[in-house]
Amino acid sequence: MINLQNLSVAHKHGYELRTVVHDINLQVKPGECFGLVGPSGCGKSSLLWVMAGLNPHWQGEMQLANYRIETGKAFTGELRREVQMVFQDPYASLHPRHRLRRTLAEPLKLLKRDNIDDRIDQGFRHVGLDPALANRYPHQLSGGQRQRVAIVRALLLQPKILLLDEPTSALDMSVQAEILNLLNDLKQQDGLTMVLVSHDPDVIDHMCDRAAHMAQGRIIEQTGSQNDG
Repeated sequence: MINLQNLSVAHKHGYELRTVVHDINLQVKPGECFGLVGPSGCGKSSLLWVMAGLNPHWQGEMQLANYRIETGKAFTGELRREVQMVFQDPYASLHPRHRLRRTLAEPLKLLKRDNIDDRIDQGFRHVGLDPALANRYPHQLSGGQRQRVAIVRALLLQPKILLLDEPTSALDMSVQAEILNLLNDLKQQDGLTMVLVSHDPDVIDHMCDRAAHMAQGRIIEQTGSQNDG
């Protein structure tokens, strides 16, 4: 489902490009949850953002959901739908001045989906939320509820790959566990392939079939077996 070969990532600093991730080789099987763990600044989120199509400054080879990705090209069409991301801060994907239903409906309208309200209501039930909350603004929900809505936003497009960038680090401990258990359930129900970034080894242990430990922009160790289910 995911195949990275000799992949390096750069960030823009003024007029220069500075390489922050070096020579990553990584394969993730369909239906697997793969973890990227390491301290802040080790490059794990930078790698995830490239897989989400949010940073065009990379070199190497990348294949996602049977699509071969070209360096510098934006994700379009089916590929854009197949790969979705849940951010650390749900405000990153929820418009603060729009009701949630309007925000969630926009990508479905672009894809010309039918029964949009029904899809949104079902999405809310899927993550344990009352569909009536879709008529509220983001600031009217708790942090945990907002993160569930961000997960709904990603799953409404029925992706094959779900990228999770520290999805629980801004939440308190009890809500963290709820969201992680929800993600585990959704992975089983929807057959999702997940890549989870976290600085917390306990979160990685709880969620992931395998993991890569990163430091200074490189993978220094991989744990778990390629043959694990």
